[in-house]
Parts: sequence; C-alpha cells; structure tokens
Amino acid sequence: MTIKSDSRHLYLQVIDHLKKDIDAGVYKEKEKLPSEFDLSKQLGVSRATLREALRILEEENVIVRRHGVGTFVNAKPLFTSGIEQLNSVTNMIKNAGMEPGTIFLSSVTQQSTEEDERRFLCDPEDDIVLIERVRTANGEPVVYCIDKIPSKIFKGEFSHEDKSIFAMIEEQENRRISYAVTQIEPIGYHEKVSPILNCDPETSLLILKQLHYDDRDEPILYSVNFFRADTFSFHVLRKRV
Repeated sequence: MTIKSDSRHLYLQVIDHLKKDIDAGVYKEKEKLPSEFDLSKQLGVSRATLREALRILEEENVIVRRHGVGTFVNAKPLFTSGIEQLNSVTNMIKNAGMEPGTIFLSSVTQQSTEEDERRFLCDPEDDIVLIERVRTANGEPVVYCIDKIPSKIFKGEFSHEDKSIFAMIEEQENRRISYAVTQIEPIGYHEKVSPILNCDPETSLLILKQLHYDDRDEPILYSVNFFRADTFSFHVLRKRV
C-alpha cells in the first residue's frame, strides 16, 4: 500500500508510515527491512525520498544501516530515564522490572592525580578508590562502570553484593548524594568496553561522565558509565526562559 499524500513533505510521511509499521509488528526488532528498491516501490516514493527518511530514522536510533548488509530495525531501549533525574543504575534496572546484578572487575586504592585533586579539591597525598564494575539486568551485561571516590570519604569495603554505590555511600558513610553535573558523549565501537557488554560492531554507546555532590555541596563521587545505546535511552525536559 502506498502512502497517502498530504500537505507534509513525502519523507515525513515515509517516516511516520515506517514507524507505524514497526510499532504494529510489521517489521520486528532486529529484522531486516526490504531493499531500498522494494521499499520505495511499496511506498510509492522515489529512492531519494526514502533515503532521506531512512537517514532521519537512523539518527533517531529507530533503524541501523549496515554497509553492504542492509537496514535493520533497532531494538527498543529497555531502560529510559530523564537525564534531569539523578537515578542509580540499580533503580533504573529495577524500574524496568528486571533483576539488577554486579560483576566486580577490580577495586584498588591509588594516589590521586592532578585531575583528581582539581575534581575533589583534595591534597596530593590523598588516595583515591577506583572501582571497575559491570552492571547486569537479568544476568545480561548492560553498563560498564568506573567509579572514583576519595578514600578519606569512603572508608568502608566494597563487596560483591548487588548494591547501588549510592546506597553503599549513604549506609556506610552517612553521606547522601544530592545532585550531579553530567556530561554525555555518544561513541561508536569501543575496543575494551563493547566486547564486555556483548555489543555488535554497529552498536553505539552512551558515556555519562558525572561528578556527584552531597548535601553539603562537596564532590564525593566521580563516575564514568558506558551504556548500551540500544538498551538505554535518556531524555531531558527543557523549559523556555
């Protein structure tokens, strides 16, 4: 069936049509779409119009195009969160109705770097605790985490329990994380992290770099989290000023 013409540009109609087909299950997650020739014929549009629609759908992570292979429907994110909401990975997984888990890779105490000193306002002789973990949902790896905490702030020990690092700091040190300053970076394949998260070569990652502050406005935790972009989705509410 061809799309119906209206006052909008044809490529916008194509986008809506394909999204409705995907939502209706005509094209399922990770399923390959028909060729550009066949799809443009089905929709009654030129291949140039179709390519523009596919380009925008790819930017929106609705589809992924693999060179020399074809166009595939992306899996919908399992976890969504407003970026203005400071929510732990543990709670994000729980809110999706899945079981959070942790694979501890390492936990070491090391001398602070100049960057650590600027970040945490600490002295050169202060040590930093560096924790490397993989967070899982129903046993599947979904987030690779690197956390840094000044050893003078966190004096406890990290266990292999499936606990939020927010909760551990609050329970053991009575320091509540109140807010964070966040930087988001999209990247493609990462030589170390992508294999750990079982990513296909085409699966992109979202990096959230966050400096967390407690109720006294003191920086106490720096996190670098690598999220699978096909599993996590973040949005933000912006208000006009």
